[in-house]
Amino acid sequence: MSKIKLIKPAVEYAEDIMTYKEEFLQLGDSLAGCGSLRDHDTAAGWLHEIDLLENEETCPEGKVCSNTYLAVKINDNSIVGIIDFRHHIDHPILGLWGGHIGYSVRPAERGKGYAKEMLKQVLQKCKEHGLSRVMVTCDANNIASKKIILSNGGVFDKDVQVEGEIINRYWIEL
Repeated sequence: MSKIKLIKPAVEYAEDIMTYKEEFLQLGDSLAGCGSLRDHDTAAGWLHEIDLLENEETCPEGKVCSNTYLAVKINDNSIVGIIDFRHHIDHPILGLWGGHIGYSVRPAERGKGYAKEMLKQVLQKCKEHGLSRVMVTCDANNIASKKIILSNGGVFDKDVQVEGEIINRYWIEL
């Protein structure tokens, strides 16, 4: 695994962002942690939306304030993953109060330790943002994600059913 850093998405990554999206769509895989990237035809549109979501004054009604980061390799500046954290979650199925983290790792970069490092780095950003606890969820059959969440301090809470799928819910106290 190459060293990575989390950075705010920027227009200079537009081409790699859209390639990232296409890789996930071709596999039929989840774009967790990418906000509404699936809904945008251009990186510019997605970048604009995630900028709006960063604070309450500009966050569109019905959305939750959040911060999104690209996980990029320090040696070549390529995107290995995208991770976000919502400043709070008050969802009738998933959870009550606390932050929420979502993330995805580029298919070709999985199994190299990037997800664990991304989660570790974003937890620090959550602390800096004043969160005291965050929820992380994963599919019930995703053993790798469970291990990553547990290794970063996750405590299993319960299983919940979301859109017909069983999801494991974990809380991390910061």
